[in-house]
Amino acid sequence: MEKLEFNNIYNMDCIEGMKKIPDGSIDLIITDPPFAINFGAKRSNYNRTSEKVLEGYNEIPQNDYYAFTLKWMTQAYRVLKETGSMYVFSGWNNLKDILVAIDELGFITVNHIIWKYQFGVVTKRKFVSSHYHCLFICKNDEKRKFFPYARYKKDEKDADGGCLHYKDKEDVWFINREYWTGDKKTPTKLPMELVKKILMYSSEEGDVVLDPFLGSGQVAVVSKMMGRQYIGFEIVKEYYEFIKERLEKGVYRIKSSENENRQIEKLGLFGDA
Repeated sequence: MEKLEFNNIYNMDCIEGMKKIPDGSIDLIITDPPFAINFGAKRSNYNRTSEKVLEGYNEIPQNDYYAFTLKWMTQAYRVLKETGSMYVFSGWNNLKDILVAIDELGFITVNHIIWKYQFGVVTKRKFVSSHYHCLFICKNDEKRKFFPYARYKKDEKDADGGCLHYKDKEDVWFINREYWTGDKKTPTKLPMELVKKILMYSSEEGDVVLDPFLGSGQVAVVSKMMGRQYIGFEIVKEYYEFIKERLEKGVYRIKSSENENRQIEKLGLFGDA
């Protein structure tokens, strides 16, 4: 069986791709799988200019979602180290399928985190959804890595005398979405601050970070910025090329217009930037 290389991304189905990764070789998995909600990738009510958004968002039929989740999580469980962790993002619509799969496969739930962002889609007959769920899970709760003072020292205080590391570790995270005005983008992306926070608490330099559903490539790009190894899969060719360009050029954002397709924000921590 062909062995895949770390510090590379692959344009292929993640379930088949993960089968090529050796058992127990991944330190951390961060992923935002498709939500099976008939997502309108180009709709203007998602605060996007449609011509800037790359085509190809790939959804999973709702009736197939549990079987799909079980398949990719089975491989994730196999490749994850005993010292490793996984963070899975989900909307509320199919959260039950993810929770059942977690229990079925023997994962241990460490935290159920709520990511609260700054806006949701306007509604008339229900409350506005403006958060995602993030399941922080592991294989071995005694062996998993966690660095409680990676972001704030134990005795570090805010202006009001509050404990910064305590506030930062609460399980509701207020982190804004990013606006990439005028730049090339995929329909959804995790903010850099969110990925960075997870990396700091649950990994260290040199660790291998996997994202089975790369999308915009945020997990791979930010992992590279922070001195982690990375590997990931993206089934949509156009998204894959977009991620590859970001990684190879060492840029965070890319202008959508071809005559302005230049680096606009250097990733200073990229060793090859």
